[in-house]
Amino acid sequence: MSGILGREISHVQDVIGEAAAAAIPKMADGDVLMLDNLRLCAEENYEFPPEEAARTVMVRRLAGLFEACVLDSFPTAHRAHPSLVGMPQALPACAGRLVEREVGRLGEIMSVAKAPHVLVLGGAKVRDRLEAISMLVEGHRADHVLLTGMVASVFLRAQGRLAGELGMRGEAELVARAHALIGEHPGTFMTPVDVAVNGPSGRTEVDVREIPAGSPVLDIGRKTVEHYARTISGAGTVFMSGPAGAFEREGYGEGTRELLGAVCDSMATTVVSGGHLSTALRRHGMEGKVDHVSTAGGALVQYMAGRRLPMMAALEEAATRGAGALAK
Repeated sequence: MSGILGREISHVQDVIGEAAAAAIPKMADGDVLMLDNLRLCAEENYEFPPEEAARTVMVRRLAGLFEACVLDSFPTAHRAHPSLVGMPQALPACAGRLVEREVGRLGEIMSVAKAPHVLVLGGAKVRDRLEAISMLVEGHRADHVLLTGMVASVFLRAQGRLAGELGMRGEAELVARAHALIGEHPGTFMTPVDVAVNGPSGRTEVDVREIPAGSPVLDIGRKTVEHYARTISGAGTVFMSGPAGAFEREGYGEGTRELLGAVCDSMATTVVSGGHLSTALRRHGMEGKVDHVSTAGGALVQYMAGRRLPMMAALEEAATRGAGALAK
């Protein structure tokens, strides 16, 4: 931040305590002061209705020291934390430039998005992925769901095609939820037919029914890539979130690279989400070949599913209050 602004940035290792309360009033015009991580305040780790959030100790202590609040973190917009929904109750508030650009671009994309909607979902956050699938399928934003990564392994177990436990916390519950989704939405889900494991000579591709006991799945195989690429090529809208495997390991980024290539080559409206895929796009020189790259995960899914995001709702209400005050 100091390099970008060309000035010294002060920092205090405090959020709502005496050090912060003493440092803020001493600032001169043009000074910039960074407080410590808001998560150090216990209240910031819980979600509240806006009115209750405005009454938290954190918001009450900070609001008296500020004149305005700018919220610029779209990846957390689906959370009702005090800083996101309480501050706009206590102070004049607006969205930052990043939120403005993200919401503006997504609004344009969603206005032209057309079926069939293809969701390519990977990564290791299985519980979040199951929630995302539910929202997007029910919101008619996922006609076909192509699964990779750990979430694919959970669905393979739910289908009875993968023997042995995965060693995940709450695995039985996750597999049961995946089984229910398959039953509720038949014909929607596509799972890998082959995968890559670490064999004696490195990357080894095997049929999903022939995975060696104790061998973690590190990527999808070529047959799966070809199978998925055909579906992607016929899509009207593609949303890809999460890598297909351990793409950061040498020899196991092929599935992620090939699927991103299929997304870039398609004639569909394309959205790529998350830091891992943003990194992969840069690594393979594909950054300018998709319609939108978002740093958000859960917030993006909820926005695409038509959910009202708590932070955005708080900003809209703050704007209404501000317009009313100006009218008076």
